[in-house]
Amino acid sequence: WLISLSPGAGAISCMSAGMRYGYRKSVWNILGLQAGILLLVVIVAMGLGAVLATSILAFNLIKWFGVAYLVWLGIQQWRAEAKPMEMSTENARSPRQLFMQGFLVNASNPKGIIFMLAVLPQFIDPHGPQFVQYAICTGTLFFTDAVVMSGYTLLAARVLSALRDPAHIRKLNLAFGGLFVG
Repeated sequence: WLISLSPGAGAISCMSAGMRYGYRKSVWNILGLQAGILLLVVIVAMGLGAVLATSILAFNLIKWFGVAYLVWLGIQQWRAEAKPMEMSTENARSPRQLFMQGFLVNASNPKGIIFMLAVLPQFIDPHGPQFVQYAICTGTLFFTDAVVMSGYTLLAARVLSALRDPAHIRKLNLAFGGLFVG
């Protein structure tokens, strides 16, 4: 719970989507984040996490892809029009685009692989059935992360109604863009 609660790229992605599109549509972003977690668990379960942890080149490629993607998200947020926040369908991202945004945020996070590599083995009995154990761990991760990311998204969606001044929106876009780039 504490790891999910600590603000990171996923939380920023959820808050940004929640404020721009509301909770209902932003669920696609949350689902994308969960798909990214699934990919990381599969990588670790297949042993690729150990390879990435020991291969500087592979780790750096994933790390810099993640950096580039977050910078791109930040620049997009900086460029976003500073108009009063309303849940409209024009210029909105499709559910697929929101899903892919969430997926790429988690899947391109090299810290996620290292985290999974460090934490998951503590909960896996090497003599027991691996698939069942990884499935239980994945289900637990999905549940806690989905609840926390839903909380971030709902909080941001609630703030949506208070944001009607374009000057506030511009500052918010700059702040979220800066968080993505940072």
